[in-house]
Amino acid sequence: MHSIAQVETLLKEHAYIADRGLATTIFLGLKLGKPLFLEGEAGVGKTEVAKVLAHILDTRLIRLQCYEGLDVNAAVYEWNYTRQMLQIRMLEAAGARQAAAQKEIFSAEFLIKRPLLQAIEDNLPKAPVLLIDEIDRSDEEFEAYLLELLSDWQITIPEIGTLKAAHVPITIITSNRTREVHDALKRRCLYYWIDYPSFDKEYRIVLTKVPGAPERLAEQVVRFVQELRRMDLYKLPGVAETLDWSAALVALDEKDLSEGTVNDTLGALLKYQDDIAKVQGNIAREVLERAKRK
Repeated sequence: MHSIAQVETLLKEHAYIADRGLATTIFLGLKLGKPLFLEGEAGVGKTEVAKVLAHILDTRLIRLQCYEGLDVNAAVYEWNYTRQMLQIRMLEAAGARQAAAQKEIFSAEFLIKRPLLQAIEDNLPKAPVLLIDEIDRSDEEFEAYLLELLSDWQITIPEIGTLKAAHVPITIITSNRTREVHDALKRRCLYYWIDYPSFDKEYRIVLTKVPGAPERLAEQVVRFVQELRRMDLYKLPGVAETLDWSAALVALDEKDLSEGTVNDTLGALLKYQDDIAKVQGNIAREVLERAKRK
């Protein structure tokens, strides 16, 4: 990609509506070979950036979904113990010496490669897109492990040695900010906060992602959602929920939002019963009236 404008155009062609700031950050990440650290509320399109980039660049997407307790065995590699045991028995039957047997079973062919090791394999035709999704869900110990990878693009396996990336992966790290991520990791990345979109941007997103949505319905849906985001809810709806709700309304052949339809379909927009109970009824009517007046 040769310019920020080209990044914006390609993202739009792949149905991703990006701000100039995000397009600039993506361009710089590709140009400088630095990871992107994308932070923001759930459902604002952080993960989608990695998916779209993989399509644009026609390369492999390797995804590591983070969670509490994530360790090296799940993220990087582990040994195939079953194959190793079978190989040991075969070598013993053949009269091989113990040292030779140990050297053979701790070789690359007995490795089970997890996402991080897959991302730096030397047999990849070109750089993959590596998505480390929701890093804030993992433990601080795993963050510390990532520092070597993000600094030198290499992984050390004690029994084999240090493996270095043939092609530096295009890396996207996302966080929903459920906890603060350590500065040492952020320093290795270009940072961008993806906020809830403006009305105009979200309206364009709905028309792009839900092509069957009537313009009037799309406008009412977006205004309704934007009004909800001003309320004190346990979980404010993200863009993903806006799209889910729009698709549900299109599936019901709705052309215009009505109070009954809103109450019947709130489960596509709000994901907690307390929030649904709070909005249903009078609040839904008031919000709908404000959305239709604008």
